[in-house]
Amino acid sequence: MSPTENASPVSPSAVLQDAVLDSEDVRGFLNSLAMTAAEQLSTETAPVLCGVTLLRPRMMATVATSSVEAEKMDELQYEHNDGPCLRAAREEKVYRVEDFRTENRFGGYSTDVAEHGMLSAIGVPIVLDGKANAGLNLYSPRVRGFDDAAVEKARAFARDTSNALRTAVRIADLTDHSRDLETAMQNRTTIDLAAGIIMGQNRCSQDEAMTILKMASNSRNQKLSAVAAAVVESVTQTPVTTHFD
Repeated sequence: MSPTENASPVSPSAVLQDAVLDSEDVRGFLNSLAMTAAEQLSTETAPVLCGVTLLRPRMMATVATSSVEAEKMDELQYEHNDGPCLRAAREEKVYRVEDFRTENRFGGYSTDVAEHGMLSAIGVPIVLDGKANAGLNLYSPRVRGFDDAAVEKARAFARDTSNALRTAVRIADLTDHSRDLETAMQNRTTIDLAAGIIMGQNRCSQDEAMTILKMASNSRNQKLSAVAAAVVESVTQTPVTTHFD
């Protein structure tokens, strides 16, 4: 009996569109995705574990799982930097493992997974926009736990959830951009205040004050914003805060 037998009447896209709105961040959404996948792709006689991986440029991978056991399997994958989910996400192709005890594509990862009681798996890409990539990983304690129909069901799930994940990633990117912009404005305020203090203390121009700050930054091997903050705090005795309406 394969994990294809228990088709859920609830569309995963409907469940996960709500999760996009309810989740505080992209990791929270991925947790909902992993739990939904495990629920909808399991049967009473053939339960599966689920892990989801999101890869974004210049950021650490974001990982979510449906259980503690699934979390351990994904930890092994990242220890080895290889496995069906990572390859599925990076290469946008399906990887199926019928028996980890005889699998040789993933090096020591296969041996470690088998020793933890998982014998088969599939990695399915979730296609996203831009440079982000994602993969859905399903594990089974049975040999050949995923037949062709199970693979197709997992692929359909990935297709059905891709729009919701795209939305979650876009929201996360906008949030990150807003946070970066706020930090940049905070730093700019601090640097301008520090330059003004130096101008007053040394009776110099703004350009000369900025040169002094940059020289101090280089000599101390500190960021310019950190040096500026120290200058301001030496006068005000309190950290600089920027207020946004």
